[in-house]
Amino acid sequence: MRRIIALLAALFAALLLTAPAATAASPHFKKGGEPVCTVTVSGSTSSTVCTASLAGLGNGDLLINTTVSGSAVYQCQNQGGNIAPGQNKVLVGPVTEPTTIPGNEIKNGNVTFTTNPAVLSAPSTVTAAQAGCPNSNWTGVNPTLTVTNITLTISQAGTLLFTCTASNPNGLSGTVPLTC
Repeated sequence: MRRIIALLAALFAALLLTAPAATAASPHFKKGGEPVCTVTVSGSTSSTVCTASLAGLGNGDLLINTTVSGSAVYQCQNQGGNIAPGQNKVLVGPVTEPTTIPGNEIKNGNVTFTTNPAVLSAPSTVTAAQAGCPNSNWTGVNPTLTVTNITLTISQAGTLLFTCTASNPNGLSGTVPLTC
């Protein structure tokens, strides 16, 4: 009988030592804590920072990826320096910026986070064909960037918890709520 008890105790101890880290029971956004991003655009560069508050998490690290893409419109410049409007939107990005929240910053399954800035930049020049210029003697210059898509993914311990997005072909700027 002692052997059986000792064997069961050893088996139980081995099970505890090899158990995976605690995982979330029911991760969710707190009331009023749904993800919101702030998009700041200045000429050919944008910066996107997102915030949210989560509850129901486990103890593992959170990996948050902010992915941003958009388009830029260029002016056409010829060899004489004359400027004319371009005709095409040139796709820019996507760019992804990771943010890691260590597990020890998650208190009682709760965390409020702010992501690292995802910076999207349009090239300073593009070819005449890309910009929609009259012919190959022109170059696309002076880009004006528009952010059109934001995707925020939140994972814990290798498990994807949320994918949240916002999209508008006419542009996203200022405070942008995401849909998860």
